[in-house]
Amino acid sequence: MEAREAQEASGERDDTAERLRAIRDELSERFYERADVVRTLMTALLAGQHSLVLGPPGTAKSELARELTGRVEGAAYWEILLSKFTAPTRMFGPIDVAALARGEYRQVYDGRATTAHIAFIDEIFKCSTAALNETLGYLNERIYHPENGGAPIHCPLIGAITASNELPEGEDTAAIYDRLLVRIEVGYLEDPSNFAALVRSAVGGRSKAPARTTIHLADLQRAVAETVPAVDVPDTIVDAVCTLRAALRRKELVASDRRWRQAVALLQASAYLDGRTEVAETDLSVLTHVLWDSPAQRPTVEREVLHLVNPDAKEALDLADTIDELETQLDSMAGQSREALSDWVIKKAHHQLASAGQRLEKLREEAAGAGRSTAAIDRVTGRRRAVRARILTEALGVDAGMVRDEP
Repeated sequence: MEAREAQEASGERDDTAERLRAIRDELSERFYERADVVRTLMTALLAGQHSLVLGPPGTAKSELARELTGRVEGAAYWEILLSKFTAPTRMFGPIDVAALARGEYRQVYDGRATTAHIAFIDEIFKCSTAALNETLGYLNERIYHPENGGAPIHCPLIGAITASNELPEGEDTAAIYDRLLVRIEVGYLEDPSNFAALVRSAVGGRSKAPARTTIHLADLQRAVAETVPAVDVPDTIVDAVCTLRAALRRKELVASDRRWRQAVALLQASAYLDGRTEVAETDLSVLTHVLWDSPAQRPTVEREVLHLVNPDAKEALDLADTIDELETQLDSMAGQSREALSDWVIKKAHHQLASAGQRLEKLREEAAGAGRSTAAIDRVTGRRRAVRARILTEALGVDAGMVRDEP
């Protein structure tokens, strides 16, 4: 009997992880250059943690969050756009006017944060001073203190996805920032081919409805509460985390003990999402979204993490430096003659971009073959294409879309 129950539980676990991977793949195909963002948001949700998507307007932050959270059948979803005037009752429950007319002070909680399993909070750092403490309690302990001073309400929140166009400016909102374990930067599309595909999708629409895999709320809750915490964390991973902490401290990048401890759940969730029962070194890549405070620190954190777990991705970042240098040189040559620009392209830029393209293609092949993440390599590849397009257009006056990209 016990063996059969264990087998059934294993089957449910595998089916849940498989459906989550299908959702990941569908969203990664729909949202260009967002594969790592999708995977990281799903990992945070599986770990029962909150995430922040940081980037300028028009980068599909809200659309991606809605599409991901909408894949959980049976979940109560709550969404809000905050401002400095947002009252706590608008977030957690307005006053029941009918009850107030009878002399009763009650709040209506249905459809608000207090009853939500998944939340999307846009412009999180515009949280009003009046709502700050309740928002912190909601994110920290999943509780809300009613306006009438009654017993705290325990909220069923699994995790919140938040978004912002800017970092917090004051100490008050910095407290909220500290509670968002996962921080993801997004920007406008880099790869010209992806941008062209985006334009085509707006003009012609889709020939058929995209696949839309869903998952039941109960299955997600079971994964968060039972299956993910059961993923084994071997001693080799503990040693690697300790090594990473020491390396970051040498660069004066210090994360709190609480943040490191919470990050363990992310490692377990990453392994679970990939269908493994044990954390592997490749799962450490998710820490690139955890261990920085300012975006300026992120490249350093990423290099230290990838140096530890993904040498091919680290080499890709080194190639990114070369690509960035070429773009800087192009900017510095503004106003020069077409002849001078063409000479620079022929003698230097073309060769370096071609060499970088060939190496990136090889690195991706090796990483994919070894089962390592290709997210960093793909990002640098997109960056290379974007710089190449600029050089062709601005230096040579050639339409980049008309020239085949041959590494």
